[in-house]
Amino acid sequence: MNEKEIIKNLEKYNQPRLINILNKVDEKTKKEILEEVSLINLKEIERLYANIKDTVEVDVGELKPVKSINPDKLSKEELDKYENIGIDILKNNKFAVIIMSGGEGTRLGYNGPKGTLKINVEPKPKYLFEIMADSMQRANKKYGITIPWYIMTSNKNNDKIVEFMEEHNYFGYPKDYVGFFKQGELPLITEDGQLVLDENYRIRKAADGNGSVFKSMRERGVLDEMKEKGIEWVYIGQIDNILLKMVDTLLLGVTIKEGSEIGTRSVFKDFPRERMGTLCLKNGNVKVIEYSEIPEDMIEAKNENGEMLFGESNITCNLFSLKAIDKISLKDLPYHKAHKKYSYMDENCKMVEPSDPNAYKFEYFIFDSFEYFNQISVVRGKREEDFAPIKNKEGVQSPETAVKLYNDYWRRHADERM
Repeated sequence: MNEKEIIKNLEKYNQPRLINILNKVDEKTKKEILEEVSLINLKEIERLYANIKDTVEVDVGELKPVKSINPDKLSKEELDKYENIGIDILKNNKFAVIIMSGGEGTRLGYNGPKGTLKINVEPKPKYLFEIMADSMQRANKKYGITIPWYIMTSNKNNDKIVEFMEEHNYFGYPKDYVGFFKQGELPLITEDGQLVLDENYRIRKAADGNGSVFKSMRERGVLDEMKEKGIEWVYIGQIDNILLKMVDTLLLGVTIKEGSEIGTRSVFKDFPRERMGTLCLKNGNVKVIEYSEIPEDMIEAKNENGEMLFGESNITCNLFSLKAIDKISLKDLPYHKAHKKYSYMDENCKMVEPSDPNAYKFEYFIFDSFEYFNQISVVRGKREEDFAPIKNKEGVQSPETAVKLYNDYWRRHADERM
């Protein structure tokens, strides 16, 4: 597409601010902006903008609780049966792990990729990537294998993460078994539908959410690589949960035994109105329903044992068959929008720092993939064993709360430590 065609396209899709800027910059900068614009699907941007103001009526449909397996209620024989199925997959080199680490530590007041954050765990402070490497190496030692470990980065932090891992010698993990791949990006859109330029005259974009892992695996060659290696099952988790059970042989065994293509660890809500996404069946398909979307008469509903009906909560601890990933990677998951505050360049090439949210970013969520399958296997975990997230600088889900959970866990499981 030449310059005239690109500008004509900008006019067609109502981007006057960008056109005005193009008329004010030098030829070199103009060429760079036009090259970026040529790679953007402006028709898709127009569609996203059209949906921003839509008020969507939440149709909860027919909600039913999901079936889950509570390990505490299984006999040793049952536990061993499931575990052995999972162990067999590991020992036959059919398993890989992906850690999603595309974000920055902005909410934590940390300047850098979240995985490079060091936290004050016992007996010595460790980086989040170091904690993940330790967990993987424990499994390798236990089962006499080396598990392929992939890290999903973003355009913004990929180089920093690779450099960090090199600098720290991958924390002792075999380098040949570690791979990196970038997730996708989507342009930001202002409240009046305009693309946003940053101070370097680059179109401002944001990583497109953890649900982009599937398409990114296909587009970056990871899916084909796993097929060549004979991988059949992939665990996908987030860098900021420092109790992440990446090599979860119980979940693996349960999922295979039940004939599911997806398995997930849940934690049970502490109280009915806890602000956590709820795993349930909606019109027969597994969904994660936001706490605010569950009908009032169902929030407090209980089963015959007096337990909450809708208590199983999503904590992004997910297992997928490679066949499932292959299928999902060809689907278009729905976008979720977030209203954020971003600096932008006005039509006079001056940077503006807004005081309120002024633009939208768009993301895919990994749990939206569940709806393509008739069932998923759910194994109930425990907060003190499986869920120590670091999301906020202070208070709930902060480094302080996560470190306490982590330290308490390893005091109870000291015999399993390396």
